[in-house]
Amino acid sequence: MRIRFTVRARRGVVALTLAGGLSLGVVGCSDGSGDDKPDASTSASKGGGSEPGAQEGKSKEPLVELRGPSGLLLKITSLTRDPGGFLTVGGDLKNDADKTAVVPAQLSGNETEIIRNGRSLGGATLVDSTGKKRYYVLRDTDGRPLTTTNFPNLKAGESLPVFMQFPAPPAETTELTFQLPMFSTGVVQITG
Repeated sequence: MRIRFTVRARRGVVALTLAGGLSLGVVGCSDGSGDDKPDASTSASKGGGSEPGAQEGKSKEPLVELRGPSGLLLKITSLTRDPGGFLTVGGDLKNDADKTAVVPAQLSGNETEIIRNGRSLGGATLVDSTGKKRYYVLRDTDGRPLTTTNFPNLKAGESLPVFMQFPAPPAETTELTFQLPMFSTGVVQITG
């Protein structure tokens, strides 16, 4: 009887401790204004695929425009070094034709692990001619490419913000050649 009482008492103490910790966590996350909606800048993106961030897709003067199949046009607007040792390419994929375009599956490249994760820009590469190196789109631990994925069909004139992440080349490298299957190639300068 005594053991049963001790077990119940311990469960009660653990439950009380957890409830107290959770309530402190909720109070600690609130700013006291009564509005518990998250900031737009800190809210997680919704959806199954990789969505572009707030800075990607802003209309900027393109660094290079690359023509692809079915009237597709890729405008690269930024190529920036991130503090973590990454290089992020940002831009817009536009349907420049007068009919709906399907983003080709070939843009994902030919690696099984990337293809398994749906249509993406996983086939993109950056070539450093001076350093004689080719950089491929990075992947997360589950093999998903760190790029925009799961493209919808693009209506005539419609554009979609896109991004791709690569390992950063050495600091002295400022010019790279961007390649994407089925698109023309272009030389781009690192902008930041």
